[in-house]
Parts: sequence; C-alpha cells; structure tokens
Amino acid sequence: MPRGVLLIRVVPVAAAILLSAAAFAVAARPGSATTGAQLPDLVQELPSGLEITVAGRAARPVYRLGFRSAVSNVGRGPLVITGRRASADAATMTADQVVERDNAPKAVVPDVGRLRYVVSPDHRHWHLLGFDRYLLRPAGRAAAATRDRKTGFCLGDRYPVLNRRLGAAVESPAYTSRCGLGDRRLMGIEEGISVGYGDDYAATLEGQYLRLTGLAAGRYVLVHRANAERRLRELRYGNNAASLLLQLRWHQRRPSVRVLRSCPGTARCDRRR
Repeated sequence: MPRGVLLIRVVPVAAAILLSAAAFAVAARPGSATTGAQLPDLVQELPSGLEITVAGRAARPVYRLGFRSAVSNVGRGPLVITGRRASADAATMTADQVVERDNAPKAVVPDVGRLRYVVSPDHRHWHLLGFDRYLLRPAGRAAAATRDRKTGFCLGDRYPVLNRRLGAAVESPAYTSRCGLGDRRLMGIEEGISVGYGDDYAATLEGQYLRLTGLAAGRYVLVHRANAERRLRELRYGNNAASLLLQLRWHQRRPSVRVLRSCPGTARCDRRR
C-alpha cells in the first residue's frame, strides 16, 4: 500500500476506553511522517541507583546488579496505548497506539505490542511488554553476556521532566492509573506518558536487575533501551538508548561494580572518544 494512505478502521469500545468513532488507522511504517501528527519522543534516561543484591541459597548465591530505569516523553504529544481483547480467556491484549493530530481525527497505529496481566511479589497489573530492555555486554563486543527478564511496564506519569523546557508539556499528570491493579478480568485498558513526564522503576523492583553470577571480571557496558523494536511511533529514535561503562571485580567470590563512564543518548559507552 502506498505510504501515507489512511484506512478507516472500526475501533471496538473497551471498558474504561472511549475513542472517537472517526478514528483512523495509520498505514505507514513506524517513524514515517504523518501529517500533523503530535508524536511522542521517548528519551531513555541513564541507568541509576546501582546496587548489588543476592538471591538463592547461601551455599550457591546468585548475585544481581539492580538499577533504576526511566523513560521520559519530550515530544509533541503524549504516548497513548490502548489495549483490548475479545475474550477474558485471552492471555494478552492487543496494544494500539493512539496519536493526536493537528485539526484532524486521532490516528490509531494498530498492533504495536501486547499487554499482559503480570503477577509478581511486588504487584499485579497490566504491563506493556518489551517497552524497556536491559543488557550487559563485554566492552568492545556486540553480543550480550546477560539480558533482562523484565515483564514490561505499567505506563504512567510517574515523575515530571525538570531539566528542559517543553512547549507541549502538560501542567499536571494525566496518566496516573495503576494499570488495572488486581483486575485480571479487564477487557480493555489505557496507559500512557504525557509530554513533560516520565515513567520509572526502582532498582530490583519487577525485574530491574541483571545476573552477575557467572560473568568474568572485566569491563562491561550496561545498556538500557526504550522501544527497541521501534513499533511505537516517535518523532525520533536516536535518543532511545543510554549506557554506562562498568568495571566488574570479584573479591572472595563477591562482586563489586564501579561506574567508569556515563553515556546518555548512546548504547556505545565503550567507544573511544
């Protein structure tokens, strides 16, 4: 289909979600131009709050590197995700992205991902799967030594962006729900991040860690990347990754980590400057 062609789409009304009957589905590749689209711009913040924790049995401890992750929206419009499923027996909801447009009906980018009801010791609610991903790789190598098992994000306006002025920033948070907390039977849901706000998860919470046990001492790059598959429409993608160059040491079979360099806006913190 030619780029930029719009297809009329009937969007089913889900519980707690009201979309315009005149909504359109955008038939264009992710990242391509759409007239008047008020797209979000996701910025991956630097990993922070590093801490080492231990799990498993005392005789065979498993050491983990925990970290805070955060993703901010500094774009022209909010990131809005709606989920729906046809049956309560379906394990996941189909996630669509709703895009506001100048002087035009909202556009709907269909099937940008999946939402799953996640049960964990910390909480139980609907996560957008794969929104933010983490890995550790040896410095100078492309292959990851270990990757996250993160179950996804409950998107919301969790903190304000204070380090820059944004013309489209909203005055107060709009997405403050708990993502269907405790309600596995939901048929539809809406989550998002407003312009001028971000979503974050604290270290060790809900998969916020990577395994250190089994890794050799040396230099590693810790990479956080939002929207890694670029299924979500954004103004740009060049700021979707951030990284730290780390020194991993072992002493008496216990690890320690030191930050050697911080690299916002890139996954290549081991690249020589």
